[in-house]
Amino acid sequence: MKKRPLIIDGHLDLSMNAMEWNRDLRRPVAEIRALEKGLTDKPDRGNNTVAFPEMRAGNIGMCFATLIARYAKPSHPLGGWQSPEQAWGMVQAQLAWYEEMVLQGEIRMIRDSAELEAHLASWNTDNERAIGFLLTLEGADSIVSMNHLDRLYERGLRAIGPAHYGPGTYAYGTDSDGSIGQKGTELLKHMDRLGMALDATHLSDTSFWEALKVFKGPVWASHNNCRALVNHNRQFSDEQLLALMEREAVIGIPLDAWMMVPNWVRAQSHPSNTDVTLAKMIDNMDHICQLAGNTKHVAIGTDLDGGFGTEQGPSDLNTIDDLQKLVSMLTARGYSEEDVEGIFCGNWLRVLRSALS
Repeated sequence: MKKRPLIIDGHLDLSMNAMEWNRDLRRPVAEIRALEKGLTDKPDRGNNTVAFPEMRAGNIGMCFATLIARYAKPSHPLGGWQSPEQAWGMVQAQLAWYEEMVLQGEIRMIRDSAELEAHLASWNTDNERAIGFLLTLEGADSIVSMNHLDRLYERGLRAIGPAHYGPGTYAYGTDSDGSIGQKGTELLKHMDRLGMALDATHLSDTSFWEALKVFKGPVWASHNNCRALVNHNRQFSDEQLLALMEREAVIGIPLDAWMMVPNWVRAQSHPSNTDVTLAKMIDNMDHICQLAGNTKHVAIGTDLDGGFGTEQGPSDLNTIDDLQKLVSMLTARGYSEEDVEGIFCGNWLRVLRSALS
């Protein structure tokens, strides 16, 4: 199994699936689907793609794993927890699950460069099963104060995306726009002091440019596609992509269908009647590579099971194990073995080694 190329996935909402979707990720995907048969509370029920057995089968030996709990004022268009303290409580539940999975030997938290290198060496052995993960926070609304951020850092948090959807406490996110303000500036400067990384994903245009100006540390985008291919504020413009490249950032490419093909209509469009395949993922990768003139700034950040499943993903992906199909697909597009290794894991490793040093 380990002879398949190593993949690092830059964005998986593992704890959200465990604690809010009630999925035991130690079970194979097929078992989780069977348990969800007939459930209708969420649109992706029975369509999940991620579980620990499939990650191991696909040699996804490491991922960036999120904590996520959005606080939403009553006027927020998408809703969320009604207070930052409630959002903080959900983050604690998610973190407790990660910590228990570590104790069970299912996963391994990576907090510094020594732990990163130890995991890579261990993963190359035949008897290793613990999947490595870097703990990240998607949307910073649950950070009640900078003391709360310090506490999360002490428990392993190493990267933050300040915004998610709509207006947030520390930045504006997707489908909104505005300044990071005093609170956002304070957050970014505190992250700098702690030596954390900034995930630029989901930042609105104004917040994006302000954040890059204020924040001095390592930057990446865990899961973001190209606005030139799907014209929506959720995607990065070429100008934004070039600015990220100037910061030596890596951009992970996600697999949510509406970000891969234009004119996707939720609850109406389906992979069976649209041209959404893994080839669209490579189109986004290729666009970034052409802008950069090299392959050093693109990677994988699937966002699989991030509130969607096979009903809103590539038609040629059944589980996360199918990411290995990208080897032959990238090769057919003219990418070398060295390029593929960089896209699969090498580019993430480069920025991680710098950020965690």
